[in-house]
Amino acid sequence: MILSAAGAALVLDDSGPGLPRVRHFGAGLGPVAGPGLLPALASPAPPLLPAQGDSWYGRPGLSGVRDGEQWPVRWTLERCDVAAEPGSGGTVTVTASDARAGLELVSELVMDGGGLVRMRHQVRNAAASPYRVEGLVCALPVPARAGELLDFTGRWALEKVPQRRAFGHGVWSRENRRGRTGHDGTGLLVAGTEGFGFRTGEVWAVHAGWSGGHVHYAERIAEGVSLLAAGELLEPGEVVLGEGESYRTPWVYFTWSGGGLDDASARLHGHLRARSLPVRPVTLNNWEATYFDHGLDRLLELADKAAAAGIERFVLDDGWFRHRRHDRAGLGDWYVDEGVWPDGLHPLADRVRKLGMQFGLWFEPEMVNPDSDLAREHPDWILGRAERMPPPQRHQQVLDLARPEAYAYLLERLDTLVGEYALDYIKWDHNRDIAEPVHGGVPGVHAQTVAVYRLLDELRRRHPALEIESCSSGGARIDYGILARTDRVWTSDSNDALDRQAIQRWTGLLVPPERLGSHVGAPRDHVTGRSLPLAFRAATALFGHMGVEWDLTSAGQEELEELGTWIALHKRLRPVLHAGRVVRADHPDPSASLHGVVLPERAVYAFAQLTSRVDIAPAPLRLPGLDPAALYEVRVAGPAPERSGMPEWAAAPVRLPGSVLGELGLPAPVLRPATALLIEVERV
Repeated sequence: MILSAAGAALVLDDSGPGLPRVRHFGAGLGPVAGPGLLPALASPAPPLLPAQGDSWYGRPGLSGVRDGEQWPVRWTLERCDVAAEPGSGGTVTVTASDARAGLELVSELVMDGGGLVRMRHQVRNAAASPYRVEGLVCALPVPARAGELLDFTGRWALEKVPQRRAFGHGVWSRENRRGRTGHDGTGLLVAGTEGFGFRTGEVWAVHAGWSGGHVHYAERIAEGVSLLAAGELLEPGEVVLGEGESYRTPWVYFTWSGGGLDDASARLHGHLRARSLPVRPVTLNNWEATYFDHGLDRLLELADKAAAAGIERFVLDDGWFRHRRHDRAGLGDWYVDEGVWPDGLHPLADRVRKLGMQFGLWFEPEMVNPDSDLAREHPDWILGRAERMPPPQRHQQVLDLARPEAYAYLLERLDTLVGEYALDYIKWDHNRDIAEPVHGGVPGVHAQTVAVYRLLDELRRRHPALEIESCSSGGARIDYGILARTDRVWTSDSNDALDRQAIQRWTGLLVPPERLGSHVGAPRDHVTGRSLPLAFRAATALFGHMGVEWDLTSAGQEELEELGTWIALHKRLRPVLHAGRVVRADHPDPSASLHGVVLPERAVYAFAQLTSRVDIAPAPLRLPGLDPAALYEVRVAGPAPERSGMPEWAAAPVRLPGSVLGELGLPAPVLRPATALLIEVERV
């Protein structure tokens, strides 16, 4: 069985007695027949769900314990249904069982038209005694030439920090027990040929589309098999199946590229872009402008300044609901604070809409302050054991959304507020890790995550036009499980443009620009304390879902005019930025970066000088992703940096073939640190 699309192929061999074995995942193999491939693919290959009965002595694909007599699992293949069109991908559904072990299995593999593979397993308990699922992962093999691993770590306000290592024998495992995806969650685990980059090398990557506990791992065993695997990380006793009950993994995504990380990333972006989005409005979020100060006059002035600068959406952040004058009280009391807003939010919402902007509102539905009416009235709704509450974080506890009463309360409150204020947008926050989660006497993260998904799905069903942002103290909940239900993510709580250059570059491997919240912060960043010029802050924010997180009432007229110029530029370039293929140059100078977004007819690039150069002359700018046979006009886009070291081509448009722009490149400008030059390219 062969699934193939966009130069990628997945080959399954169902000639054996057990589950199909994965003979190949990687480059396309051309017009070949399945049986004719087998002699060439005779090297060891793992089955879809590796187990010791298949001579696999690494981590098992399924681990579990039955109350009563224990039988190792040895699957018997019942059927294998294939719906595939050569070159267009397809679907394979595998059904198997083990009567002795009392288990049934359904495995699904889908390759989309872009060559991205997603997989999930469902195991069903067919016996009378309970079966405790301890782990169920999806895995695909990678070849021996994949000798290097890349994954990501991080912290609050500095997410997606890359780290590399050799891919040796044994297991490299990234496990997350935070109850949410986590600032240090890897997002992607990548295996590749030695020295792979954005544009070079062969790479394979895996991503678990799940917002609770999760695991990603790479394993190489002495029998000559290597694989990448991912799935939900279950705690002991979290999933116990009674007779006839099933557990299904989240979707796990696998991508391959023969041309570096960019191609692998494009396949992932294609999956998210299959669900189209409306034009992404430039957004102002008031948090860093006013914090908990919700004086109406100040907010109205801020709205006026925002509209004058060309902003298209105004979002009222934390502080609008009862008792919320600081972060120690009020969470859970989702009623407009009558003392601060005697006429409700209508005066602000009406002004915002008269100014031509959309109106959005901040919530943190999954959390509760102990100092709140909700917690005092319903302490049993807190996720944990009543006899000993979990340790607080940020003066918060977690609401047990798997409890029907808590779920119903939140749905009613959200539904009512979205309806009353005709909200266009919700910023949905999640500001703490989940510690010691107990629901019904067992670990509760799985049930909590399922309930959150159900709540989001129901709210979207009732309000189909509503847009939702996933924010989790910055980038702590960015995964394909949450992105199936939301329209963008908040990339980081740091708006420091220097840090954001790296955070957005690496988060952007998984998420396309139009879904990455990227805001122009204040002149002095409130996280790092670093002061950066407006041009650099705006050039950084432009390559995402652009917004503003700045008290514009404190800005001077020249600053407001300059901001308006950058917002107008973003709107002009938005059709390219939010639809094109993201490219990142393997620029030889670590003090600078070069990246862009490319459509067949147009492209936009940014050359950013991050720190001071070592070399006197900067390296040429080799523009990736262009058609070598096409002729392009090249010009500076937007305000040019004020610096004497600008090359001649920056003074007036020039015309060059794509082969020259990609191989020889353009002479680079001599820029100060924290400076960026935007380049616009158009086919002629």
